[in-house]
Amino acid sequence: MRATDTQSPILLVGPSWVGDMVMAASLVAAIRARFPGRAVDVLAPPAALPIATLIEGVRNAIPLGFGHGQFGLAGRWKIGRSLKSAGYGTAIVLPRAFKAAIPPFAARIPERIGYAAEGRSILLTDARNDADRRTARTIDRFVALAGPAGQSPASPRPRLLQPDVDLTALADRFGLGNDRPVLGLCPGAEYGPAKQWPAAKFAALAQLAEEAGYLVRLFGGPKDKTISAEIARLAGVPVDDLSGKTSLIEAAALLGRCDAVVSNDSGLMHVAGALDRPLVVVYGSSSEAMTPPTAPNAEVVSIELSCRPCFKRECPLGTLACLEGIDAQRVFAAVQRVIAVAQAEAAGSIHR
Repeated sequence: MRATDTQSPILLVGPSWVGDMVMAASLVAAIRARFPGRAVDVLAPPAALPIATLIEGVRNAIPLGFGHGQFGLAGRWKIGRSLKSAGYGTAIVLPRAFKAAIPPFAARIPERIGYAAEGRSILLTDARNDADRRTARTIDRFVALAGPAGQSPASPRPRLLQPDVDLTALADRFGLGNDRPVLGLCPGAEYGPAKQWPAAKFAALAQLAEEAGYLVRLFGGPKDKTISAEIARLAGVPVDDLSGKTSLIEAAALLGRCDAVVSNDSGLMHVAGALDRPLVVVYGSSSEAMTPPTAPNAEVVSIELSCRPCFKRECPLGTLACLEGIDAQRVFAAVQRVIAVAQAEAAGSIHR
């Protein structure tokens, strides 16, 4: 971005995936460090936009109105034209899709930065090479767009503000107890089943947690209701199944109060990490090198196979061996370790 522009607002065209929006918090932090006088607005689809309201330094969260996979050329052009009067000096386009670059082009924003992809370089004024897309951390790729081409600023850890939600009212609404430590489970993965630890494994983990004195809470969106119901049925122990019952902001508020969280590589994993929760993440087809947990207290659970990471939505071999080979006892042992670390850190802060 032009170092001479220190005042005009910046438009960030955000991703449609929740996890990517969380990682965009690192980019916002890098922008604020470099340009403290420039406001940042985020334009994004409805699924991920609520997360933008939890990113410190975001002035406005602007709804795009189109979900993942919707082209909507005329609608995107209209949205861009409506933003022309906002006086943006720079736009940073995070999604690689051609359509994502249409609104800032229509808005005639003078500086339009993004990665070259899908022949959209004609819509950008600064189309960057993305040769490291399959090897670099997503956070680092995002943050690189905050600086001049070829110069990557340090990537701050993504952090979210605790949602301003009445937790007592939420607990009353869902009949949630607070007399025991809470283990949050996030069994969904919007990307596909090759990233989802099987329901029977989560159910076995719920049994171990309940026997150890934890309240078990299931989190997810409407698409996760089926697997969450199966986990609750297989577990045979009391669980709070909140999948599909809360808004994304409400889920974030409750996740932020869990004593630990176990998740697939999913959007809610990134939310929990950015809220500093002790975290255990189970990886299947995706890579812990590219989208690692960024929580300060986190453990990764995966197994080494010649076929992973394959980055497929569904297992090409039809086996899900990368996930089936991970048992509940191993994951629960990791839970106990991250909780022990959190307790030791809390005790240390009290003594200091």
